[in-house]
Amino acid sequence: MQESPKRKVRVWCDGCYDMVHFGHANALRQAKALGDILVVGVHTDAEITKHKGPPVFTEEERYKMIKGIKWVDELVEGAPYVTNLETLDQYDCDFCVHGDDITMTADGVDTYHLVKEAKRYKEISRTAGISTTDLVGRMLLLTRNHFRQGNDEYSIEKEGHHDALVKLLQKYKICNDEIGSSRMGQDHSARSPWTGCSQFLPTTQKIIQFSDGKAPKPDDKIVYVAGAFDLFHVGHLDFLEKAREKGDYLIVGLHTDPVVNEYKGSNYPIMNLHERVLSVLACKYVNEVVIGAPYDVTKELMEHFNVSVVCHGQTPIALGEGQTDPYAVPKMMGKFFLLDSGNSMTTEKIVERIIKHRLEYEQRNTKKEKKELEAYEASQKLKLTQKSG
Repeated sequence: MQESPKRKVRVWCDGCYDMVHFGHANALRQAKALGDILVVGVHTDAEITKHKGPPVFTEEERYKMIKGIKWVDELVEGAPYVTNLETLDQYDCDFCVHGDDITMTADGVDTYHLVKEAKRYKEISRTAGISTTDLVGRMLLLTRNHFRQGNDEYSIEKEGHHDALVKLLQKYKICNDEIGSSRMGQDHSARSPWTGCSQFLPTTQKIIQFSDGKAPKPDDKIVYVAGAFDLFHVGHLDFLEKAREKGDYLIVGLHTDPVVNEYKGSNYPIMNLHERVLSVLACKYVNEVVIGAPYDVTKELMEHFNVSVVCHGQTPIALGEGQTDPYAVPKMMGKFFLLDSGNSMTTEKIVERIIKHRLEYEQRNTKKEKKELEAYEASQKLKLTQKSG
């Protein structure tokens, strides 16, 4: 008698997924590992604004970003803010997965209380050292402590580039009196146990978990692109999709933090090299990443990776040392293509969004930290009570 095929386990995840970063991707990777099919629900702008404040990205942008993560099988648009059993049943999901941080509604209700009570909830570890709150803080304060070099590379301290911040805030008509001392997730004194910045420490194991580990086939047409890919966003996603269409295997070269800072200035990159590596590796169009790629695309690099096509987007190309064109070699070889992704989003535009709405985001983060701290203290008291009982 032939056995019936084993039913595939369907896992549900949901969230705001605002400014999608490698922490989100890592949570989805862990969730997918608990089953076979990963279904991800994304909340609307209206729901997010109601419960925690305005999102940085629109729901359409957030939908696209989640679709671009390699572990996501199905997307559900406009998922309810409070996860319920009806939603799990509607999409034939066995259980819901979420990180070990606390999320609540505007009324202070645990957004997962229904699935927890029904024993259809599983918890995973939150990725330390990264959060949307922290990234917003880096942009608002224009700090550079996320890409320190040498002996200070992993140190965390309070540091703000006040003059640069004043200049940006004046550009958007925010008066100097509004420039407070808020650190918004920038250091160990941040109030929330989750949104405060704990230093992200990269490991080879983490990179292996994010990489698909597949080498190109002998007859694969290999495409190479390079850049900062800072605050990985929908513009990057659309560009990489177009680049992947040029061949069979896509390699992304990521420039080091000092190199990016040299051609972008200010406090760029917002995310350090280690963080950018994981963010790019999580993209379903990317096969491999060159960590600390040279700024000039040399003949040696192209031969080493057997590159057939080199692509660049519509953003201006900064000249290299000696005012040389970094793409001179692939251009001479007839292997260079300028791509138009049809998306004009840039990292700089994201920073502008944040600065324009600075006060709203500060209020959002302060409110979020307060709620999280209250919930954290309550959970600690409950644990002490249970131990003493």
